[in-house]
Amino acid sequence: MKKAFVGFSIGIALISILLIIVLATGVWEQFFIQEEEEEIVRTRIVTPQEVNLYSEAQQPGQVSWSGNIDTKIPLEESEIVISVLNKESDDNRPEEQFAVYRIASDSGSVFMTFLYFDESIRSYKRMWNMPISATRPETISIYSQDLIGDRNNCVIVTGMNAQNEHTMTIFRRLPGQPIQSAYRKIAELQIAGSIVVQEGSRTLAYQQGITRGRSYNIASYGHDPRSSNILDQIETIYSFNTVSQQYEQTSVTRIPGSQLEQRRLRELLSGASGVFENFIQGLWYYVSPRGTIDTRQYLYFDPARREIIFYGDDAQQVFHWQMSTPTRYGLYIRSQNISISTLLRFIDIELESLDRVKLRVTEDVRLKITISTSWDGSYRRAILTGHDKPAPITGAVDALYDSSWGKLQLFSSGEYAITSGGNVRKGRYVFFNANGTELLEMRPEDANAPAARMVYRTESAAGVKILTRVKLGTDSITDMMEPPITLTKID
Repeated sequence: MKKAFVGFSIGIALISILLIIVLATGVWEQFFIQEEEEEIVRTRIVTPQEVNLYSEAQQPGQVSWSGNIDTKIPLEESEIVISVLNKESDDNRPEEQFAVYRIASDSGSVFMTFLYFDESIRSYKRMWNMPISATRPETISIYSQDLIGDRNNCVIVTGMNAQNEHTMTIFRRLPGQPIQSAYRKIAELQIAGSIVVQEGSRTLAYQQGITRGRSYNIASYGHDPRSSNILDQIETIYSFNTVSQQYEQTSVTRIPGSQLEQRRLRELLSGASGVFENFIQGLWYYVSPRGTIDTRQYLYFDPARREIIFYGDDAQQVFHWQMSTPTRYGLYIRSQNISISTLLRFIDIELESLDRVKLRVTEDVRLKITISTSWDGSYRRAILTGHDKPAPITGAVDALYDSSWGKLQLFSSGEYAITSGGNVRKGRYVFFNANGTELLEMRPEDANAPAARMVYRTESAAGVKILTRVKLGTDSITDMMEPPITLTKID
């Protein structure tokens, strides 16, 4: 009995000593930290409700973005991160990460690096670095999409280079290859025009994961060097070759543009600062492929306030016009949603005619969500066509009025001031004619004003002017059903 008690006492002492050693060396803490780190790595980003887009579960072939600007492991001190894409791994490992970066001492080159989770060291490691064609950081967008139809999402980087050419670089993971050499560059295009992925419908069997889908082609549009018409283009189609595992040129087609006055075109497309921006100022309605105008979807460009308003599906989205770059056929704009700072839109605008433009919109939401872009297509200028073009009546007057707003002073310089209760609101105004109706447009200079522009129908009765708030359409003027404003002139 005594021997058993002595043995038990020695056992307790050994266990206590072992526990002290474990705590002192941090082995116990390291074990739990590793478990916690593994859990952090595998954590998914939940779709935010405020953007009202799709859920985390995405259908095959849909476009996805990710925008946590932090990299899984730090890059070198001289490397400046531009954009980051987190992509689901194909072998059920923690997500892979692609980071686009530039070197501080070299502003003319941009690179992409691949960060992969190595199970043997329980950490991410940098696998390779490759240059990309885009060199202007403010124009770069990175996303992943199933281009080939085999559910092996390609990594796509778009942007512009120093020559203001559009670029597209595509990487694809090769099945069965070691991770160090698994990703290969399968396309790299740059052109003084535009580059688009020609998406098409895929079968229900593909959507359900039963069969492969057909590959998407890539199309580039550039100037036709054989033509004197600036708007004539060359369309080049690139298709995926399953043998070489590369996108290769398969067809070239000449596309005639509108026959417009070439001198005016050269002025608009000269690249001079602000010329094309001023040209697109105003309201533009969507034109369907059948040529009909859809007044339920429109854009409003306001270069003075640096705003772009998107309206569609009974919802209005306002974007801050961050920067724009002239291109051979129009303008490339980077914009940011004023409510959701992580939502960016890159807008490529091409001139089709003097009252029609074509848009290609790329959205970068910088969150782990899937999106469906519906802003691509042609748009026609509202009202400013043919005989409906607004004609000035009296561009500006010098008069003082009393109204329910307060004292309204119109200056001959085209400016106005509304004084009420010691507060003064200022802006610019203009009178004009549309469809035989006299209208007054007022633009507040206050960036926090409820509306960027307000249009009123003006009528005279019994020595007073009556203003009725209206909305302009392509072929109509709609009453907004607001109480009218009466202006009584003060001599």
